[in-house]
Amino acid sequence: MARMADGVGNSFLIIVLPLYIASGVVEGRAFGLTESMIIGIVLSLVGFVSSAFQPFTGRVSDRTGRRKPYILLGLGGLTTANLLYLFAGSYLSLIVVRALQGVSIAFIIPTSVALVNELANAGTRGGNMGVYNTFRLVGFGTGPIAAGALVSAGPYSLLGITLGGFEATFYVAAGAAALGFVLVSYLVHDPAELSRAGGDLSVDVFAEDGGLDPIFTLGVASLFMAIGIALFATLQPEVNARLDQGSSWFGVQFAAFIIAQVFLQVPIGRGSDRWGRKPFILWGLVLLAPSTFVQGVILSSELMLLARFLQGVAGAMVFAPALALAGDLATGGDSGTKLSVLTMAFGLGVALGPLSAGFLVSLGFLVPFAFGAALAICGLVLVYTQVEETVGREAPVARSESAPQD
Repeated sequence: MARMADGVGNSFLIIVLPLYIASGVVEGRAFGLTESMIIGIVLSLVGFVSSAFQPFTGRVSDRTGRRKPYILLGLGGLTTANLLYLFAGSYLSLIVVRALQGVSIAFIIPTSVALVNELANAGTRGGNMGVYNTFRLVGFGTGPIAAGALVSAGPYSLLGITLGGFEATFYVAAGAAALGFVLVSYLVHDPAELSRAGGDLSVDVFAEDGGLDPIFTLGVASLFMAIGIALFATLQPEVNARLDQGSSWFGVQFAAFIIAQVFLQVPIGRGSDRWGRKPFILWGLVLLAPSTFVQGVILSSELMLLARFLQGVAGAMVFAPALALAGDLATGGDSGTKLSVLTMAFGLGVALGPLSAGFLVSLGFLVPFAFGAALAICGLVLVYTQVEETVGREAPVARSESAPQD
């Protein structure tokens, strides 16, 4: 619920910041960059900064044997950053605040995923990861809808104080992060048996048998998947022109991916607890390749909607089982370090995807989607050859008494 709350606030800014920059409120030196480039940098910066810091925050959390304090530190920083947007009147100050937001998110993601991992067991881990991701996506999906309405309906008058639409969204985003802070403060506790991790916390690239380390392999596959699914967002003008459709159709197509994730993360995660992680990951990557490629050849809005939904199904089949598999391999209090490999890779992919699409579409409309499909196939080969199943046929099925954890 805390991740859903701050997800609403974060996704608010995806809609609001481009409008805020284009409104003329933000001034100052642009360092020779166009307004569109500034918007792209501001939006992508969170992903790059967060991905860069996640291995560090996950490792610090493991070393100290604590999760909750770092989650609270991140939520507090996020609340502060969202309020600082009210005073960001220059491009440089926007970039600084956005970077602070990225650092704050870096404290939240690996520590919260590690905590979910440690509150689960082999029979519930996939389902719990599915619940966590579902709530996060619900927040991320509803935020943009509410943000657009909030900006357009302004200004507002509250207790004699007039707030513009932009000011209102920044206050709401800060309030959402603060709500997450309160929820975690009162309802979340570190496991009593969690101890400080000792020894080397580095993530290996190669395994002892000479192959790739399975967690590193899952990170690479997550990176490839995230790039493929993030290609679509940048190509709105090209997609709308090609399909002769309006922005409403594009919005529905964009949302189809999230809707599929919301409805399927939990059942797929629980299925991976029962039947194993690797089959879901492999079949998800199998589905991801064609569902990404066909977006470059489709000439119908309805078929594009179907392709995006299938791409969401593929993403759901990969993400929660991959986190659960990495969690199965994390031992000795190193969940923060190990799981940060996947969360960092996914965040980096989400940041690189739009940039890749913007460059590759100049070579032809099909090229970025073919590139994404090729990455999915590479990820499939890597997981098939380098990752072993962690759930045996005798693995315990999720128990009824684990429902409160879910």
